[in-house]
Amino acid sequence: MSKLLSKVSQQHDNLINGEWLPGASYSANVNPSNLFDVVGQFTQGDASHIDAAVAAATAAFPAWATGSVQARSDALDKIGTEILARKKELGALLAREEGKTMPEGIGEVTRAGQIFKFFAGECLRLAGETLPSVRPGVGVEITREPVGVVGLITPWNFPIAIPAWKIAPALAFGNCVVFKPADLVPASAWALTEIISRSGIPAGVFNLVMGRGRVIGNALVQHPGIHAISFTGSTDVGRAIALECVKSGKKVQLEMGGKNPQVVLDDADLNRAVELSVQSAFYSTGQRCTASSRLIVTEGIYPKFIEAMKLRMARIKVGDALGHDTDIGPVSSQNQLEQDLAYVAIGKSEGATLAAGGERLKLCTEGFYMSPALFSESARTMRINKEEIFGPVASVIRVKNYEEALDTANDNEFGLSAGIATTNLKYAVHFKHHVQAGMVMVNLPTAGVDYHVPFGGRKGSSYGPREQGTYAREFFTTVKTSYTMA
Repeated sequence: MSKLLSKVSQQHDNLINGEWLPGASYSANVNPSNLFDVVGQFTQGDASHIDAAVAAATAAFPAWATGSVQARSDALDKIGTEILARKKELGALLAREEGKTMPEGIGEVTRAGQIFKFFAGECLRLAGETLPSVRPGVGVEITREPVGVVGLITPWNFPIAIPAWKIAPALAFGNCVVFKPADLVPASAWALTEIISRSGIPAGVFNLVMGRGRVIGNALVQHPGIHAISFTGSTDVGRAIALECVKSGKKVQLEMGGKNPQVVLDDADLNRAVELSVQSAFYSTGQRCTASSRLIVTEGIYPKFIEAMKLRMARIKVGDALGHDTDIGPVSSQNQLEQDLAYVAIGKSEGATLAAGGERLKLCTEGFYMSPALFSESARTMRINKEEIFGPVASVIRVKNYEEALDTANDNEFGLSAGIATTNLKYAVHFKHHVQAGMVMVNLPTAGVDYHVPFGGRKGSSYGPREQGTYAREFFTTVKTSYTMA
């Protein structure tokens, strides 16, 4: 761990055309568990760096797109192997800069390594079709080709896994990449880039440009040399990106907000329902787009559920992300902490009962700590049940029966993930088919999906093809239909 941490304490630059290039200035990356701990200094690029990165990617594209798929596979496998070999080191770095616990950090790094290895195989599995034509003597071939130069914009809450599940398929299918990570968490992105830079991938195929979203992100989205944009982040920014991409004819893929429901029915196993609700709502400090902040509970089990949740939450240890006994680390930033506490105040003002937590915490190190907040006696129309908070704040909505629970679950502009706790197979099957979400969990937390299956939602949560697994090819390739006369 000390080797990498000593590196990230230095100044770190963008990677453009195989060279490390400084921007105009540097910005400090501060540990949210300890505000006196500077993780490192990372360069701030501008539009000129995007121009250079796009030019490099454009020049590298023809050879990379038509080159050996075995070379692509070998490079991605090498990247995945190194990530997995250094998972504890990289996990500690991730925990230090983002604030999720050390076990969660290691788990996220492990997933990143697995993703690269999965797509090392996908390089060799990009199948097409050969069909007969309706015209005698004519053959039809359907093939997939890379889109071109793609811009990847990633969020701060999963600073290595989300970049991995965009970068790996982009490269696997022959695209060239300009990668813009979240300005809040550049260290994990830089560490991943450094590994990629030594994988054997030619200069210009992969480029890193760090900096502010309003500067770098806008320049990337608006650049005429970019053929596709894959974005994960806020709903407002995502919608603006979509409009810009439509105007310029770019392919676009968006993963945005979530206000995910967790339904608990009267017949549920109480202990399991409480545990999965705590996991869904509060772990990773609630900073997951798949987190469940709406706990929809039928009236028969409601009183027992509230009391059991309060007892379980009392055992949650909030602390330094690197602490060995920490369950939940700090909120990621001052702005996010202020937003979370503001929503606690909003919930109180709307008439919900603050059943537990919701306080700013003072611990042995100065950081962005707060106790997880649980509201009871909330209504579906309250802002705390309509708007994405993106923090450790959850509210319980009492409903009469399954039918009202399903209706409440669907009464939202988002549709990413949804869960149900029940021992009734009829309700479980009906919920899977009728809840308006891209991912459904039965007796499992709403947060947490495998790396080899599609990720994404509906309504205001997602736009465009799914991410991850074999479905990633839908965005990172384009289909060509060719006819041949015998």
